[in-house]
Amino acid sequence: MGQFDTNKIRNLGIVAHGGAGKTSLAEAVLFNTGMIDRLGRVDDGTSTMDFEPEEIKRKISITSALDHCEWDGHSIHIVDTPGYGNFIADTRACMRTLDGAVVILSAISGVKAQTEEIWNWANEFEIPRIAFVNKMDRERASFLRAIDDLEKSLGARGIAIQMPIGAEADFRGVIDLVSMKAYFYAADGSGTCTEGAIPADCADEASRLREHLVETVAEAYDALTEKYLETGELTEEEIRDGLRVGTMRNTFTAVLCGAATANVGVRQLLDAVCAYLPSPLDRTKAVGTHPKTGDMLERAPDEKEPFSALVFKTTSDPYTGKITIFRVYSGVLNSDSTIFNSSKGVEERIGQIYELEGKKQHAIKQAVAGDIVAVAKLKETVTGDTLCDANKPIVYEPARQLLPVISYAIEPKTKADEDKIHNALHRMIEEEPTLESHRDTQTKEFIISGMGQVHLEVIVEKLKRKFGVEVLLKTPKVPYLETIRGTAKVQGKYKKQSGGRGQYGDCWIEMAPTGRGEGYIFEDKVVGGVIPRQYIPAVDKGIHDASLEGFLAGYPVVDFKVALYDGSFHTVDSSEMAFKVAGSMAFKKAMEVCKPVLLEPVVNLKVTVPDENMGDVIGDLNSRRGKVVGVEPKANSQIIRAVVPMSEVLAYSNDLKSMTSDRGLFSTEFSHYEELPTHLSQKVIAEAHAGKKD
Repeated sequence: MGQFDTNKIRNLGIVAHGGAGKTSLAEAVLFNTGMIDRLGRVDDGTSTMDFEPEEIKRKISITSALDHCEWDGHSIHIVDTPGYGNFIADTRACMRTLDGAVVILSAISGVKAQTEEIWNWANEFEIPRIAFVNKMDRERASFLRAIDDLEKSLGARGIAIQMPIGAEADFRGVIDLVSMKAYFYAADGSGTCTEGAIPADCADEASRLREHLVETVAEAYDALTEKYLETGELTEEEIRDGLRVGTMRNTFTAVLCGAATANVGVRQLLDAVCAYLPSPLDRTKAVGTHPKTGDMLERAPDEKEPFSALVFKTTSDPYTGKITIFRVYSGVLNSDSTIFNSSKGVEERIGQIYELEGKKQHAIKQAVAGDIVAVAKLKETVTGDTLCDANKPIVYEPARQLLPVISYAIEPKTKADEDKIHNALHRMIEEEPTLESHRDTQTKEFIISGMGQVHLEVIVEKLKRKFGVEVLLKTPKVPYLETIRGTAKVQGKYKKQSGGRGQYGDCWIEMAPTGRGEGYIFEDKVVGGVIPRQYIPAVDKGIHDASLEGFLAGYPVVDFKVALYDGSFHTVDSSEMAFKVAGSMAFKKAMEVCKPVLLEPVVNLKVTVPDENMGDVIGDLNSRRGKVVGVEPKANSQIIRAVVPMSEVLAYSNDLKSMTSDRGLFSTEFSHYEELPTHLSQKVIAEAHAGKKD
């Protein structure tokens, strides 16, 4: 058995949009539970959870950080998640393994787009949650406005179980509406508080909110409803029981308040986490499939069940190496043991097991169902893999990854960087599954794709810091193509005589366009042996190679067919090389008269924007030569679907951010190629020719 029974474990995510105060709250939780002896600050770069140099520099959470603490006999695994759009994909992967969440609402700015996205993920994963209205000590703070925003923007049913004593500079404590007691906090950030009577100026509002609390909680289950209808009141114990049941069922969202940086209200929040959020035992059984048969399997959160776990995060430490972080769903894992990776079909050796404490690790001997732990130096295991008992294999489905939204070309600074970049990017992708990289065979550029410009800038910084690889970020070239609209019959004749054996190849071809996407088609229509059979593939090769170099602007020529129908040869001077050159010459002559045009890539664009920004976004898409193909209403927002030329949305991430005050979200996927308008073609061709001169 582990140090704590499974029913005393809380796997808690702290989630919200960027800047709401998640890391500050996590810091206050660790301080109040005695895990740290000094209250660090994000703005000072001294917080326990934001420890990466890139986070300290930007004063934001870039990657999720884990820690644990103990409170009132409970073990709480804390996951402090990113909230900015560039890094929010990490939050989704973590939420797949959580049992409960604290959603932070800013008392100043309320709900933002990222909070809406995270709330929808919590619904998807059926995560019970409570809300914490933070920054009650700031100017323009409003507790009731935050609850109203929770209900309007998220469609939730908010229920205040606390209310603030004062606000802004006068904020000095909280009133517990369940016990109807007031807690006055010291102004020194120590988190100490004294219990007292409810201030007279708060009494009426406290009574009103308490009445609403009891009415709402009474709906949690039938017996409670009957009791309330009979007596018109509920005991404190019944209210707490109703709050727990209602929270578990997501019937309503209990709302608390405080100020994380001032360390006010955090102790009551910890009490609520232990009282109302579920343990692993309160959640449904984990469902997976058999790796070979595909049959559905279940695992209960019981130490007697076979061991199983899901890897949801991978990091690399300069001293420890690769660190694999996973949630144990069933059974027991002991240090110095062998487990089975059912996703890869390989065994892995487990050495030491760790509990994470920010950037530090604390060694433990055993992990049990419900624990979130880490191990080092697994060879084959990556994020999303399932670890289990080899005799009772199971595969869990990981969280679906978000698609990258922006791409840049990267250019190694030196030859040494070029040699190291492949291995470094492979290691980075293990940490950042939303990061993608490939070499564009057409533009010859190395492309990396991620969740936003800042995301890719951070990747570049990490490549230098962790792997000593320096690269430059550049806007990628657009992979244009060329094609033809007309037909031609031409001769390609290569004749060279300069002493000794000469070179002779002669071919007649007919070139014509094909349907979009059909590529290059070669037809052999030679009869009567005017070209020997062994030279015909050489003509094909000469045309194909020439088509890759383009004609108008150096882009590959596609969607055309060539029929080789006549020619001549010399018994001595003809060769494969001569006919390859003849084929290339014929292609170039044909392109001159076949009305060549440029093709541009077009992408499907999906944009989610607040209602008030829809007109601006659609107008902007029209100015980018986009075509809106549909608009779908969503709660307080609209989903716009459009087809847009790729060249017009290479920098769309920053533009959308400006238009929507960072509340817009978008994704793209390649759709098709279509003809580039003449005036734009001339510009691309001119730039290509200028580039060749340089």
